[in-house]
Amino acid sequence: MATAPSPEVSADQHVLTAVSGSIGSIRLNRPRALNAITTEMVAAIDSSLRAWATEPLTAVVVSSSSEKAFCAGGDIRAVQENSLTGNYAANERFFATEYSLNLHMSGYQTPLVALIDGICMGGGLGLSVHGGFRVVSEKASLAMPETTIGFFPDIGASYFLSRLPGGLGAYIGLTGYRLDAADALYTGLATHFVPSADINAVPQFLAESPRVPIDESLRRMAPHALLEDSYLATHRQGIDWCFMAPTVEELLRRLRTHDSAWAFETAEILETKSLQSLQVTSALLAWGRQHDLRRCLETELDVALRVTRTADFIEGVRAALVDKDRTPRWSRSQFAGFDAFGKSQWADPA
Repeated sequence: MATAPSPEVSADQHVLTAVSGSIGSIRLNRPRALNAITTEMVAAIDSSLRAWATEPLTAVVVSSSSEKAFCAGGDIRAVQENSLTGNYAANERFFATEYSLNLHMSGYQTPLVALIDGICMGGGLGLSVHGGFRVVSEKASLAMPETTIGFFPDIGASYFLSRLPGGLGAYIGLTGYRLDAADALYTGLATHFVPSADINAVPQFLAESPRVPIDESLRRMAPHALLEDSYLATHRQGIDWCFMAPTVEELLRRLRTHDSAWAFETAEILETKSLQSLQVTSALLAWGRQHDLRRCLETELDVALRVTRTADFIEGVRAALVDKDRTPRWSRSQFAGFDAFGKSQWADPA
C-alpha cells in the first residue's frame, strides 16, 4: 500500500547496497513511505543482483532501515495518478519491472534471506517470498490487502498463494488478512523466526559461519522460540470448507451457512471488498494453480494493466490512500475469467 513520498533522501538512496565478506546486502531505505517501492527502486535491486551474480557470495540479505516496515508494497498511489492522467506506459514499466525482478529472485543462484521485522505487504512479499529464506520477528505483519483497494494480489501471488494447502491461499488473498509470525510460519510464507532484538545481527551471524547451512544458522539464532498459536491453524477447518468453494458466490453462501462468529465476521469483511477484485483474485488463484511462476506473472501483468484502468481501482485507492474516508463506492463491473491463453476477459470492458 502506498504512502506519501519520502523527502529525507534522494531517489538513488532509497536502496542501499553493499558487500561485506561473503554477504551481499540490499537495504530498503524509504522509511517515511514505509519502503513503498518505485520503478527506480526495483531497477536498483535488480541491477545489484545481476552485478553480484558471479561473485562468490554465500547469501544476499534483503532488509529495511525502517523500524516499522520491511516494505508496505508498491507505490499504488503513483499508479492511480498515472491512470488518472492516462500515463499507462509508466504503469506498464512499473509492473513489468517489478514482475521481472520477482522472477529473477525466484531463480537466483545465491541464497536470498529476507528479514521481515514489521509490515510486509503486497510488493514486500514479492521481495521476500520468492527467495529461499524468509525470517520473521514477533513484529512481522504480512498481508496481501489488494482487494481493499480494487486491485488483486499480484507479484506472483497467483503462483505462491494457489500452492498453499486447502483454502489458506484464497483466504489470505480474498480477505487481506494480516498474518503474524505464527501464521506466516504455519503457512510457509516465512521459513524462520528470529526475535526483533536479534534480527539485525543475522548478516554478521551468517558471515561468521559461511560453511554452516543457512537453515541451520537461522535455527541456531532462536532455538527456543515461543510463539502464540496461529489464528489460521485455529480456524483451518472453516477456512478449508468455505474458501475451497469454486466461485465467490458459493464461498459467500458457505460462510453465511457455517453458523460461527468467524464465518459471520469473514462474510462481513468480504462484503466490503470490490466484487470485481474478488472475482479476479478467485479466478487467478484457480488459473495459477496449474501454471509456473513465469506464466503466472505474465498473466498478472495483463490483468494489472486492465484493472488499473477500472473505476473500482481508481475508487479503491481514493478511499484508502487519497481521501482516506474508507468508504469506497464500488461499481457493478464483472470479471469474466481467462481464455485458453491466460488473457483476461471482461464482461464490462474498461
